[in-house]
Amino acid sequence: MSGLVSYLSGKAAEDTVLADYTARGHRLVCRRWRGPGGEIDLVLEKDGEAIFVEVKKSRSFADAAAHLTARQIARLLASAEAALGFFPGGSLTPMRFDVALVDGSGRIETIPNALMA
Repeated sequence: MSGLVSYLSGKAAEDTVLADYTARGHRLVCRRWRGPGGEIDLVLEKDGEAIFVEVKKSRSFADAAAHLTARQIARLLASAEAALGFFPGGSLTPMRFDVALVDGSGRIETIPNALMA
């Protein structure tokens, strides 16, 4: 049962984050896209830029941020490379990687370009 609760909680967090992004003018390209490295929670577009969003939910923003591991980041980067095929510019498309943290109250803290090298 806890697996179902975790799934539904994660989906609700993604719904909240997606609503926030779309309210700010972003367009959903794909949700829960599975690439060679793993899953990308949200693939969005705004003004020709690809935005890959990893959603993390926990009781606090700090706890949510702690769930993002180096291994997961590497997998996200590998999948994003393949997801660029959704965009007319392909690998030349401007892009960024955001992390959206959701706390136990449903508040969102977005870290734009969180995986900047």
